[in-house]
Order: sequence, then structure tokens, then C-alpha cells
Amino acid sequence: MKFVLASQSPARLATLRRAGLDPQVIVSGVEEDGIEADSPGELAIELASLKCRTVAPAYPDAFVLGCDSVLEFDGQTLGKPADAATARERWYAMRGNAGVLHTGHCLRLGEDEVVRHAATRVHFAHVTDEEIDAYVATGEPLAVAGAFTIDGLGAAFVTRIDGDHHNVVGVSVPVVREMVHDLGGTWTDLWTPAAT
Repeated sequence: MKFVLASQSPARLATLRRAGLDPQVIVSGVEEDGIEADSPGELAIELASLKCRTVAPAYPDAFVLGCDSVLEFDGQTLGKPADAATARERWYAMRGNAGVLHTGHCLRLGEDEVVRHAATRVHFAHVTDEEIDAYVATGEPLAVAGAFTIDGLGAAFVTRIDGDHHNVVGVSVPVVREMVHDLGGTWTDLWTPAAT
């Protein structure tokens, strides 16, 4: 059965490919600014659902997955930083501290839909001002929720996680497997020939 990823995230695509899938990527075009929710987890779910529901009608016979992530830190919900100065300020605050990365998942098959939330606690290293400046200068933190990655240059600045590593990349593979089952599918049937 066909699997569609309603996200332009290269990290999500790479994670699903390593798990045996070969999703077709269809970018939803959903404008994330201005969407509000009562909690970081609910915001992640709302954004993921909007992405999925925008793309799914064109693919009624496929599993369509929408995902979105936000970082909960010091009572704030942090998406992608608007600019380098914002990314730098976030890192000044985050270093030596911890936050919770929330990822919303929405999976549809035809008219049926399953929604899940996953949360992983992320501990950040005591990075120097110079390291922060160098990291921000790469541009990597500007493209990701919370201004960090765990699968790129930012990996050295994460000292520990409590929870699912894949979730910090932006898609919890165990959660998606459960969602596929909830919609009557079999995870291993979605594996591509190259994965087996």
C-alpha cells in the first residue's frame, strides 16, 4: 500500500526510509503561523492534523502521515526560530538545561484517522558562546523546531534524551507503527523490497 508523508522535513523522510518505508513526499503548504492551542502537545497535534488533512483527500487509498514538532522550554512553546538572533538567544537559555520535544502525528487512510502525541525530554550541553555562534552561523538551527537537531550538527550539543530518539528527529516510528495497526494495516507490509 502507498504511504504519503505530508511534510517537507528531510529528517522525517530519512527516518521513515531507515525504518523500511519509501514515502511519497507531498508538501501540504499549511501556514503554521497563527495556529494556537492550549498546550505544546496540542499545538503539535493540531499542526500535524492540518498537514495531513490538507493532503489526504488527493490520496484516498494511501496512508497519509502529517507530523509537526515543537519544543516546550521554560514555559514557552518554541517552533522554528524566526532569525539568527532568536536562535542564538534560545541557545543561551537552553544550554545546560532541558526541554520537552513534542511531536504530533496524524495518520489517515480514506476517511479514517488516528492522532497521537509523543514527548521526549532533551538535555542540552553547557555549550560556549563561540559554539553557539558557530552553530547558528551554519543555518541548521533556523530550519528546525527548538533551534536544534539530534541527527545533524546539533547532535554534539545534546547530552541525553529521556524517551524515543526518533521523536526528537520529528517522527516516532513506534507510534506510527501503532497508528498503522489501528487503521487495519500491517507495518511490515509497508516495507519496500530494498528493506527486506
